[in-house]
This record gives sequence, C-alpha cells and structure tokens, in this order.
Amino acid sequence: MSDDDRVTKPFKFVTAGVDARFPNQNQTKHCWQNYVDYHKCILAKGEDFAPCRQFWLAYRSLCPSGWYQRWDEQRGAYYATTKINQR
Repeated sequence: MSDDDRVTKPFKFVTAGVDARFPNQNQTKHCWQNYVDYHKCILAKGEDFAPCRQFWLAYRSLCPSGWYQRWDEQRGAYYATTKINQR
C-alpha cells in the first residue's frame, strides 16, 4: 500500500475546558476532581446520564492513564472489602 492509497480520517482532539477553580498550570487537582465528580455523578444519576460524560472526558484527557487505572483498582478493592465487612 502506498502513501497515496491511504485514507486519513478527521481527528477531533478533545481536552478539558477552562475551570476557574484551577487557574494554575499544574492540573493534578483538576484531574482528581473530575475523576471524583464523574463517579459521584454516575452513582447519583446512573451511567446513562449524559452530563456525566463531560467529567469522564475531562479526567481522561487530564489524567495519565496509569493514575485512573490505579484509582479504579483501588475503588474496586475498597468496594470488595466493604461488602465483605457488611456481612
């Protein structure tokens, strides 16, 4: 396949918008807050609630993937231990 035969598809780069609560260059707290807000939103409204997706997009663009993967593992371990302890 030559370079002329390749078809390029348009790419839309999406990142989090400006948030006045986080004016500094370091966006670590902004990342964490969007992660927490997303999980609060889906617990309160359900995963199908469309406005929750904005938090998801924000934390996925701001946070390194290793961070939110580790947080997901920690949340899973926490919920597993709390369910065991409630029996």
